[in-house]
Amino acid sequence: MAIRDFTDKDVPDQSGRVFLVTGANSGLGYAAAKVLAGRGARVLMGCRSKDKAEAAMADIRAVYPDADLRFISLDLGNLKSVRAAANLVEKEPRLDVLINNAGIMMPPLEQTDDGFESQFGVNHLGTFALTGLLLDKLSEGRDPRIVITSSMAHRSGRIDFDDINAEKSYSRWGRYAMSKLANLLHMYELDRRLRAAGSPVVAVACHPGVADTELARNFPSFMVSLFRPVSSLFMNSAAQGAWPTLAAATAGEVESGQYFGPSRKGEWVGPAREVQPRKIARAIEPAKKLWNLSEEMTGVRYTI
Repeated sequence: MAIRDFTDKDVPDQSGRVFLVTGANSGLGYAAAKVLAGRGARVLMGCRSKDKAEAAMADIRAVYPDADLRFISLDLGNLKSVRAAANLVEKEPRLDVLINNAGIMMPPLEQTDDGFESQFGVNHLGTFALTGLLLDKLSEGRDPRIVITSSMAHRSGRIDFDDINAEKSYSRWGRYAMSKLANLLHMYELDRRLRAAGSPVVAVACHPGVADTELARNFPSFMVSLFRPVSSLFMNSAAQGAWPTLAAATAGEVESGQYFGPSRKGEWVGPAREVQPRKIARAIEPAKKLWNLSEEMTGVRYTI
């Protein structure tokens, strides 16, 4: 049965399951973590700031006093931090779902601690590394899933293999779109490899449509002040923007390789359903090239 009109109310009981949610202290990640905790899941909150994570955990426990939450220190812009976080998660009794949610959007030209252009480094390479490091752990989970968060921005993306770290030119939007296309290329190649290996792990992707979150903090202030008063008319709230994430992570009918987004106004808003990416996102050769490059840049080799 096709998934349609999925909201937080459709999330089934998650008792006994363990989720790692990256970027869980705010925005979509926080909204997803709150719903999952309320459904009985143990939620590992992968965040850069311990203070912000603890504040978010307190907010969740104010609504769900018995919420089973744990802070995992994680900075996707630092591969040592990614490895340390994976080591902590490895010590958990189980891991059923990895929700790769954290990301950055349209900062000025910056480099990660490892010298990568920041949007590609955080949004794709950090996610690629964390997923690879936790793949074996996930394969032992119950209905194990990997959820990778993309964006409608992938439609204008192009992987600039000749200038991967933006040493020649930099466009805030162009590099954001590139990183979001990379997320989908990663998911589809991961799906192909998992199925070829006979793995029980499901790889899926989602996008939130247009959601009112902190991700837009690098937008010019005049744009924020101009659009904020009417944003509710054409934007999802963070809670609504998390519906595709929750569908991908918990809906019973999910199949590996599916992509979920909002169902209304050109995928801008509304309950979640399966959506289709731009054709380039499913291209095999660029995905293989990106995969090999990502393994080389991160030093993380997948076991499939």
